[in-house]
Amino acid sequence: MVIPTLAADARLLECLESLRRQTQRDFEVIVVDNSGANRVRDANLGPGIRIVENSRNAGFGAAVNQGFEASSAPFLAVLNDDAVAHTHWLERLVAALAARPDAGMCASQVRLFGEGRLDSAAMLVARDGSSKQRGHGRLPEDFPETEEALFPSGSAALYRRAMLDEIGLFDGSFFLYCEDTDLGLRARWAGWKCLYVPGAVVEHHYSHSAGRASKVKAYYVERNRLFVVAKNFPPRMLFAAPWVSLSRYLWHVWFLLKGRGSAARFRAEGNAGFRMMWYVLRAHAAVLGQAGRLWKQRREIQGKARITPAVFRRLIASHSISARRVAEL
Repeated sequence: MVIPTLAADARLLECLESLRRQTQRDFEVIVVDNSGANRVRDANLGPGIRIVENSRNAGFGAAVNQGFEASSAPFLAVLNDDAVAHTHWLERLVAALAARPDAGMCASQVRLFGEGRLDSAAMLVARDGSSKQRGHGRLPEDFPETEEALFPSGSAALYRRAMLDEIGLFDGSFFLYCEDTDLGLRARWAGWKCLYVPGAVVEHHYSHSAGRASKVKAYYVERNRLFVVAKNFPPRMLFAAPWVSLSRYLWHVWFLLKGRGSAARFRAEGNAGFRMMWYVLRAHAAVLGQAGRLWKQRREIQGKARITPAVFRRLIASHSISARRVAEL
């Protein structure tokens, strides 16, 4: 069990207390301190917690990788430091994954803390690489069955070590956001499945660390969804993605005028609307600057692929979200 943390505040203590109440007992908790200021050491976490300290913020994916590398467990869980797990959470994830050798990852039922509505019931991907939570804002009863999903939200997920040994860990270059999308799609290319487990419930204080529509989030979400496209999309989808992105940008403008969606939240947090376009341009420039690395990673993913581009396209189509809906959420 790996929990990256930046703030190491009361939310982390609440998260750890929920893990002490788990019905599954044979697991280890590794907290990775990304604060660069030894905040975890000063937080008095109590006994039985392993701590990995970084001298700077290494980013979410790199921190999770540190925890995974420090463990030898056959199943590896990741949990946000602002998530509170219900008592049967880990037991039900492990049972689901143990029963399905073809599945390499499990998605939790992630609820918005204290609201009784969903944050996510696994994830969806738009045809421009944007990823969003399946069922966000809906009732948990709308997704009652254990079923195949596309991939889990990294806020509360379980991964099979054998899968990670095959495809690799999180891509640390993402730093923040969408690394779960990249890992999930790499896993699907390699033929691994994902299960959504509704009985594995956590409650999440949404975007506790970076804010729901911060400058940091605006840049990294846009840059990293381009990383996802460059690494994972087959040629037909790769060439179509810019047009889907253009549609999404236009929907952002529409919902901004209506006072809805992520663009409206970005402006409500004191940011001028034109600054979002600046982050879009910066994101595209960053991708051009890393084109060589992305091309090499793309070839590695295709070298491990067990499904065809046509199967991948159908998989995305069956777990897709529209550009309009991405802009609206």
